[in-house]
Amino acid sequence: MTIPFNGADAMVRMLQYNGVKHIFGLCGDTSLPFYDAMARLDHGMDHILTRDERSAGYMADAYARVTGKVGVCEGPSGGGATYLLPGLVEANESSIAVLGITTDVSVGARGKFPLTELDQQALYKPLTKWNTTIDRVDQIPHAVRSAFRAMTTGRPGAAHICLPYDVQKHAIDESDVWAQPGHDHFPAYRSAPDPAAVDEAAERLVAARSPVLICGGGVVIAGASAALDALATLLDAPVCTSGSGQGSLADTHPLNAGVVGTNGGIEATRAVVAQADLVLFVGARAGSTTTEHWQMPSRKVTILHLDVDAMTIGTNYRTDVALVGDALLGLQALHAEVQARIGKRPADVADGAALAARARAAKQAFFAPLAASLDRPIKPERVVDVLNRLLPPRAIVVADPGTPCPYFTAYFNAPQSGRHFITNRAHGALGFAMSAGVGAAVGQPDSVVVSVMGDGSFGFTCGELETIVRRNVPLKMIVFSNSVYGWIKASQKTGYDQRYFSVDFNRTHHAHVAEAFGVKAWQVENPADLEGAIKAALMHDGPALVDVISQELQDTAVPVSQWMG
Repeated sequence: MTIPFNGADAMVRMLQYNGVKHIFGLCGDTSLPFYDAMARLDHGMDHILTRDERSAGYMADAYARVTGKVGVCEGPSGGGATYLLPGLVEANESSIAVLGITTDVSVGARGKFPLTELDQQALYKPLTKWNTTIDRVDQIPHAVRSAFRAMTTGRPGAAHICLPYDVQKHAIDESDVWAQPGHDHFPAYRSAPDPAAVDEAAERLVAARSPVLICGGGVVIAGASAALDALATLLDAPVCTSGSGQGSLADTHPLNAGVVGTNGGIEATRAVVAQADLVLFVGARAGSTTTEHWQMPSRKVTILHLDVDAMTIGTNYRTDVALVGDALLGLQALHAEVQARIGKRPADVADGAALAARARAAKQAFFAPLAASLDRPIKPERVVDVLNRLLPPRAIVVADPGTPCPYFTAYFNAPQSGRHFITNRAHGALGFAMSAGVGAAVGQPDSVVVSVMGDGSFGFTCGELETIVRRNVPLKMIVFSNSVYGWIKASQKTGYDQRYFSVDFNRTHHAHVAEAFGVKAWQVENPADLEGAIKAALMHDGPALVDVISQELQDTAVPVSQWMG
């Protein structure tokens, strides 16, 4: 039987024409026409069936981060539409281009109490960059083009399309099904800052005696690491990063002073910022975590700010020079103008490389004895140290925001710039790392991908072990097993006089759980056995998990300067 070209077909073709190669999602009643179109048409896309819509969103997020292409996730109406939302919220606030497609009840059934009816457009509107509900089949091509344009231009972000069941089955003229070239990756249509602002910023950079650059995720998203390296080297200026900005420079770069802020920052890196007479924020929001609740840098320091989003600039600091534009083009323009003026620099400028070296040395001096400790339970620093020594240069580590986040933010060393560390710093939902690791592994199959998570996070997402085995994703997983929601317990310890309440849970043998799904697994209690287990996991030719009996977070030397409370 010949099926007329319909709305579901149009959606599949629009994704195909926009360069989509992978779709992460979960089936449902309202998605049947879309799935049928995926089955019938020759489109070259791979659909990865997940076990939870949240996981699909996180997979699409990490996929987009490592590829620079739009991540696509999909789910059905009702509960499925609500479950997909966390992934889109995280991607949007992290400036990552992710498209969420949720199918819906028929347009003709609205208001008649059909099963799973939900005002999806209202739900997604405040939490995505662009959002629409399709009411007629002829709206599909324009809606998809608009979504890809919104996601990839300006500040990248997430988009959502609601696709009703009956609209998917309606016939549509194929002639309007086309894609705008250039919207298959992000950032698209880059813009450069005002030349007058660049000139003024260059004058101030050259006049400064101790400039410091603080870089956020915008540098990595823009692929601006080489341009950052050139400007920092020309100025001999130390570079600090936010947690999201890790990878702006290689962690081994002589000017990389490390992560700043309450989560992962250390006193020695704070000292680098404290002595600055000028700070240039690049692709960073200067939010509460990065700036120690707006205490570092101080309000007396000259502030320059380069960001693609004008609304970011001047929000938290009075800004002396605002540079609105893409991080790559902005840094290149600054380098040219600083180069032309570099001969006018004061003679007594600070030695930026020495400042950065002192910060790195202080961090290593604090870290090394903890990493070498044979105490039980195992210290998290030992896990980070083993991975630093064993991982190949192009490896990617994905960390949940619980126990792993501060340790890997502070101490993980990637010898190359770029996207080698991923964590969900925008909203910090547990259950991110395992699913995001799948997305990263699909997007960059030639890299070793390691997902590190607490046991709380493992409980959120362990159903995806079946997906990992079914798809034979060679993901390596490490679980910090300490039977506690550590961040909350640590906050109760410091801010509530150790009145611990409802934060402890029973220990699970995560290795046995993983083995039940078909994952090769080890449990480690003795620190002396840790390196051997992790090495074996890395050498295994399929998915593998190491369950580490580790310290409770509130009892560790965790690099967190301020807890809640």
